[in-house]
Order: sequence, then C-alpha cells, then structure tokens
Amino acid sequence: MSPSRNTSPKLTVVGAGPGDADLITLKAIKALVSADVVLYDSLINEELLEYASDAEKIFVGKRKGCYAYHQDQINELIVSRAKEKGHVVRLKGGDPFIFGRGAEEIDYVKQFGLQTEMIPGISSSLAVPAYQGIPLTRRGVSESFWVITGTTKAHKLSEDVYLAAKSNATIVILMGMGKLNEIVSIFADENRESTPVAIIQNGTTKDEKFGFGTIDSIQKVVAEKGLSSPAIIVIGEVVNNRVELESIYQRVNEEVASE
Repeated sequence: MSPSRNTSPKLTVVGAGPGDADLITLKAIKALVSADVVLYDSLINEELLEYASDAEKIFVGKRKGCYAYHQDQINELIVSRAKEKGHVVRLKGGDPFIFGRGAEEIDYVKQFGLQTEMIPGISSSLAVPAYQGIPLTRRGVSESFWVITGTTKAHKLSEDVYLAAKSNATIVILMGMGKLNEIVSIFADENRESTPVAIIQNGTTKDEKFGFGTIDSIQKVVAEKGLSSPAIIVIGEVVNNRVELESIYQRVNEEVASE
C-alpha cells in the first residue's frame, strides 16, 4: 500500500549522506517515498532517486561555479512547486546543516506558510575518513576535531584555518582543494611540515581516490595521483593511526597492482 500523500505545501530538507547509497537513513527514505517533487544536488547518489519513483525530479546542483539554478531561484522553486504539488524534498549531499544551506532554505520558505521538516544526513566530514580507517579522535592522539570550510561565501579560505593550525586537534577541511597551496603554507608557518595529511576524493563511492603524505609532501602526492575536487582534507596525527579495514587494503593492493 502506498503511503498517504501530504497535500499541504511542505518542504523536507533531507541529508543524502556522503555518497554510498546505503548510508542514507530510513527516515530519509520515507520522505523520498512520500515526495511529490525532489530537488537534488550534484553530490547525491542518484540511485536514491529511485525511492521517489512517482515524484517530479529536478536537478538544481552546481559544480565548480557552474550553476543549474542560483540559490534564490532554488528558494523560489521550492515555494512554487510546494504550492502546486504538495511535498517538496530538498535532497542534499552529506548533512544539510553542515555547509549545506539547509537552514537558509527553511528560513526562506517559512515566510510563505510552508510546513518544514529537517532530516539529518551522515556528513562526509565524518564518514569519508572513517571509510579510510581514519578515526577523527583517538585516545592519546587527538582529543577534538575541527570541521572547516575551505571556501567561504566571499570565496576565501576561512580564517579559522589559521587558528586550527595552532592546535593539536584533527582538522577536516571541506571544499578546500582549490586552496591547498594556502592551507599548506599556513601549517608550514606553524612548523607543522611533518604533520600527516590525507586527501580523499569522491569518498565512500566506487570512484574513490586517495593520497597520504605530510604538509611538506601532500602537494606532490596530489599531483602524482591526480586528485581533485570533490575531496576532503584531513590533517593530524590520526592519519597515521588508521585502523586496518579489509576493504581499504584491498583497494590499496588493487591500486598498486595497476601501477
């Protein structure tokens, strides 16, 4: 029996997780099943759209400055589709409240009388290192972690990176590949050249690529392995404390065998 539809205008902001389709929550799947319209971003796994088989699906994502829709257009589209069709699901990669503009979209639509709901997702800042066996905290190694955007609204590196470079915490930088040179320079200025670094591209997906090095060597690693966005940067001693996961070492062995 199909779920009952909510005909009142409603927005549900849904976190799709980091890329592996199995990392979406049951609550998120239920929202997709009940959706009349799904507006989805570029980093979501499109296999998830199969749960919304009866819904209208509209791609509103962006990659490297190329926009299908600008944010104000997305906001207006949510309102118009909700009033026309009912339940709009805004499907975003990772967690919509971690550098995902989920709160901004909810704030916008509430002034038009839409019901709103938020369904968290598993953030790439947590899941992507975990899939590579990297614990963001570990007793005796790291007592905290920072999650920082590499690109602010003004398209600059966050000032928080300067503060983070002075700490012993694990640093996770999202959307930072375009600022890697600057990031390396900041940590080098704090005499952190030997600090371990991991860069993981397309984490938790079949297209995952990764490289390991130090502040002093990571740019060379990136060039050798052809790493680029979308990727996360993990900086800290925990990179050298990876746990042995069979799937990781299978991928490492396959990569070595192909070279």
